[in-house]
Amino acid sequence: MKKSILLNLFFLFAMTSSLFAQTKVSGVVVDKSNRPVPFANIAFQNSTEGVVSNEDGIFYLESPKNYTTIVITSVGFSDKEIVLEKPVTYKITVQLSEVLSLNEVVIYAGKTSKKNNPALDILRKIWERRRKNGLHLFKQYQMEKYEKIEFDLNTIDTAYMKKKLFKGMEFIFKHVDTSKITGKTYLPIFINEALSDVYGDNNLKKVKEKTKANKTSGFNGNQQILAFVNDLYTDFDIYDNHLTFFDKSFTSPLSTSGIDVYNYILRDSAFVDKKWCYNIVFYPRRKNELTFKGDFWVSDTTYAIKNINMAVTKSANINWVKDIYIEQEFEVMNDSVFLLTKDYMMTDFALNKKDKSKGVYGKRTTYYRDHKFNVEKPENFYKEEVNYLDKEVYNKSEEYWEENRFENLTKDEKGVYKMLDTLQTVKKFQQLYSLVEILDSGYLHFGNLDYGPIFAMVGQNSVEGLRLRTGVRTYFGPNDPWRLQSYIAYGFKDDKIKYGITGKWMVNDKKRIILSAGNRRDIEQIGASLTTTNNVLGRNYASSGLITVGSNNKLTNVNLSNVQFEIEPIKNLIFGTGVTYRTLISASPEFSLDFYTDLSQTTKKSQVKQSEVNLLVEYTPNKKPIGFGVERDVADNPFTSLFVTYSQGFKNLFSSDFNYKKLQLYYRQPIIIGPLGRSNLTVEMGKTFGYIPLGLMSVVPGNQSIFDISNTFSNLQYYEFVADQYVTFKWDHDFQGRFFARIPFMRKLNWRENIGFKSVYGTVSDDNRTINASGLVYNAPEKVYWEYSAGVGNIFKFFRVDFSWRGNYLEMPDANKFAIKISMGFYF
Repeated sequence: MKKSILLNLFFLFAMTSSLFAQTKVSGVVVDKSNRPVPFANIAFQNSTEGVVSNEDGIFYLESPKNYTTIVITSVGFSDKEIVLEKPVTYKITVQLSEVLSLNEVVIYAGKTSKKNNPALDILRKIWERRRKNGLHLFKQYQMEKYEKIEFDLNTIDTAYMKKKLFKGMEFIFKHVDTSKITGKTYLPIFINEALSDVYGDNNLKKVKEKTKANKTSGFNGNQQILAFVNDLYTDFDIYDNHLTFFDKSFTSPLSTSGIDVYNYILRDSAFVDKKWCYNIVFYPRRKNELTFKGDFWVSDTTYAIKNINMAVTKSANINWVKDIYIEQEFEVMNDSVFLLTKDYMMTDFALNKKDKSKGVYGKRTTYYRDHKFNVEKPENFYKEEVNYLDKEVYNKSEEYWEENRFENLTKDEKGVYKMLDTLQTVKKFQQLYSLVEILDSGYLHFGNLDYGPIFAMVGQNSVEGLRLRTGVRTYFGPNDPWRLQSYIAYGFKDDKIKYGITGKWMVNDKKRIILSAGNRRDIEQIGASLTTTNNVLGRNYASSGLITVGSNNKLTNVNLSNVQFEIEPIKNLIFGTGVTYRTLISASPEFSLDFYTDLSQTTKKSQVKQSEVNLLVEYTPNKKPIGFGVERDVADNPFTSLFVTYSQGFKNLFSSDFNYKKLQLYYRQPIIIGPLGRSNLTVEMGKTFGYIPLGLMSVVPGNQSIFDISNTFSNLQYYEFVADQYVTFKWDHDFQGRFFARIPFMRKLNWRENIGFKSVYGTVSDDNRTINASGLVYNAPEKVYWEYSAGVGNIFKFFRVDFSWRGNYLEMPDANKFAIKISMGFYF
C-alpha cells in the first residue's frame, strides 16, 4: 500500500512539450490488411540506432543526429525504406508486403525456427563465454560510479495544467522536456545524484559500495521515498538467466532458456567502435509472459555484448508499469575485455497501459569509469556497516559536484534543481505533501508529536463491543535516537479503559544498542501466533478485528511489563535479552484460564502471574533497513528470516506461579524460481520444559476472520489445538500468472495463480493435562494436521481470493472443512 500512496503523489502534477532532438519519427507498422505487425525492427539507415515496435505495431525513434531514411524489417515481410521529408515526423503508417515464394504468399506468425538459425549459433557462443567477459576475468576489481535517478510526470495536456490543483505552482511547467524513448513530454519532480566507489572480489564473492556524495532535490529527507526509489532500481547482470525487477523475475534475452522464450533474428553486421559486431533482434514467442523485445550488438571474436536495448512487452503481467526500457553500453578495454560503462533504465508507471494514460517516468542513469584490477583488499574490508551515517556525504558543495560529476548538468537540468527547491516552499505543495505523508505513515503530524495510527482507531470484539483507540508518539524526524509512544482505548460494552506506553533509546548508534521499557493493560486474543514476542504495543487482528467469523469470546485481560536490551554487532544480526512480567486472567465469563498450582491439584487459581527472562537471536540477511534511527522501516524486498528465543520462567519471583524453560524457532525463506514464480517456506518449532497452564501454552493459531493472515491456519478456530511442543511447515507459491497467460480468454485479466500447504504436529505432556482446570479439553495435533489451498490473485490489481480445504480431523465438533479468505495489497 505504501508504494501506491507514494506513486499517487507523483500523479498530482502535469506538463507540456518541448522539442530538442535532431530527428524524431513515430508511427505504426501494419500489413496489407491494416493489421498491426508486432516486433518489427525500425532503424535509421546506415546506423546502429533502432527500436522494435510493440505488440500493436507502434514505434517511436529519436536521434540527436540528422537522418533522412528509416528501414523497417520483420520476419515474413519484405524490407521497406521510408524517406523522412522533415526532421520531425509523427504518426506515419508503414505498410509492409508479405514475402512471395513460388507464386504464393507465405505468411509467418512471427515465430522463428530453432534449426538452422545463425542467430542461435551466435547465442550459444555467448553462453560459452559469458563468465569469461568483463569483471569476471579478474580476481578483484574497483571503479568509480555515478548514478542519477529521476522521476518525471508525463502525458499531461494543457487543459489538465490549468486545473485549480496547480494554482500557485504554474512555474513548474517551464521545465518540460520530451522523452527520447517514447516521444512524450515530461516534467522532472525528483532528482537524486550519488557518487561512490565500488569494490569487488570474485574469489570471496563480495561487493562493497562506499558512497562519497549524495544529493537530492524534490521530497528531500523523506527516507521512505528514497528507499522506495532505491528498491525499484537494483543492479543486475544482463548475462544472468533471469533479471528481477519490481519483485518479478524476467527471462533475460541472453538466458540459456531463451530459445524457448524468444524469437531471434540475425539482422545485420557492422563495425561498432572499430569492432566487427553482429546485430540480433529478439522478441517473445508468447504474450503475457515476463519477457523483453529489443536488439543487441555482440562482438564476433569474444562474443561479448557491445550494447543492448530492450523493452518489456506491453502484455507482460505486471501492474502499474506501462513500459520498461533498458539500455546498456560496454567499452572495449583491450581486445578481450568488455566493461559496462553506461546503464540506463526508464520505467513508465501508470494506472493502466493505455497509450494516452498519464503517469510517471522513473529513470536511472549509471556511469562507470576508472577501473582497476587485482588490487586485493582484506576480507574484513567488505564487512557491512551496521548503522553508519556520514552526514558529510549529503552536504557536498556545488563546487564539489561540478568537479566530480561524470557529465555536466545541462542548463535545463540546473533549472530543474532550482525549480524543485522552490516548490518545497509553496504552501499548497506542502499541504499536498503532508496529506500523502499522513496516508503513508498513518499518523497526523503536529509539531514534534504524531497522533494515530488512524487505521487502528476502530475495532470490535465480543467482550468490548465497539472499541475506539487513539495514540501519540514523539517524532522529531525519521532518524530519532529515542522515541516515546502510548495509546488509550475504550470498549463500550465492558465500559473499561485500556492503555499502553513504551519508550526506546538508542544509546549507541554504531552497534545499535537499544534500551526499551513499557507496560500494557489490554484485552487480547492469546495464540494469534506461535512464535511470541514481547512487543508492548503490538496488537493482532484477532483481538479487535472489525470483520470476524464465529464466536470470539476466548479473550484474556493482559497486564504486560518488560525491560529489553538489544545490540546489532553485525549488520542484520541482533542479540537481545530482557525481563518480562505479566498477569493473565480471562476477560469473558464464557472462557476460563483456571489451573492447579501443582501436580497434586490441591490449589486452583484463575489468574496467572509470571516473570520471565528472555534471550533472543534474530538474523535477517539481505534485509534493507530504511533510516538510521531507533525505529526503522524495511524495504519491500524478499529476505531470509531466522528468529530464535529462549525464555526462563521463575516461580515465586514477584509472586510468579511456575518454573519452566521455553525454546522457540522461526525460519522463513523466500525462493524465486525464475519464470515459475516465487515460493515462501516457513518452519516454526517450539518446546516447553516443565508444566504450565493454558495461558502459557502454545496455541496453534486459528483464523476466524475473512482475511488471509500469515502464520495462521485458515480452517482452524481459536484454541482448537494446543501444544507444549510443536513443529509447523507452511508453503505458498505464486505462479505470477504463468498458466493463466496460456489460456486465451484469461490473458487480458492478468490474474495470478497461488497454491499453498500448511501442517502442524504437536503434543501435550501428561503433567500439563493434570494441572489444566480451565474446562477446555486439550486437543493436540498428534496426527499431523494439514490443510491446502488454491487462490487467484491480482483481481482488479488489488485483491486476492484463497480457497482452503481442511485435510483431516474432519470429525471434530464444528470442524471448518472449507474456508474462503481474501487479502488486499499493492503489488507490481
